[in-house]
Amino acid sequence: MRQQDAHGVTQEILPPPKKVTLEEFLESDLEGYEYVKGELIPMPPTSGAHGKISINLILPLGLYVRENQLGDVYVPDTGFQIGDRVLIPDIAFVSSARLPDDLSTAFAIPPDLAVEVVSRTDILHRVEEKAFAYLEAGTRMVWVLKPVSETVMVYRSKTDIRVLTCEDTLTGEDVVEGFSCQVAQLFE
Repeated sequence: MRQQDAHGVTQEILPPPKKVTLEEFLESDLEGYEYVKGELIPMPPTSGAHGKISINLILPLGLYVRENQLGDVYVPDTGFQIGDRVLIPDIAFVSSARLPDDLSTAFAIPPDLAVEVVSRTDILHRVEEKAFAYLEAGTRMVWVLKPVSETVMVYRSKTDIRVLTCEDTLTGEDVVEGFSCQVAQLFE
């Protein structure tokens, strides 16, 4: 593939290798990919709607977590090693008790809360697969925000999945205790 740089010079851009080991991926400087069982999964740029929905949640969640000194909230581009995967949730929360000292690499632990905002380029069964991968690795709760239906899927386990509509309130339950917001506000 050929691409022009900022100075108008055309350069040959080689695609990353399709198969790499987890260690190679963690040591690389590849950005814009998740690592799933030896495969590099491209993370294409998201839409403006995706960004707006994400910020509608990250601002109140981040503020609440900071004011109550519960831990840290992370934006996309933050990697989490989940078993044989490195996943990049749209939003993640890690409690103070679990925060590692070294933040210079991808987290070697799953987040307490992982949030995925479904994009137009997402395949829904892959998003659900990610939700279950988080839970199996120890994530306590996963929120999947679905813009088309304006709903939030709350995953606690394979048998504890709830759908919240715009008439409902999303809460942090026992993961981000005391946090709540109206689902409708996320999709404004």
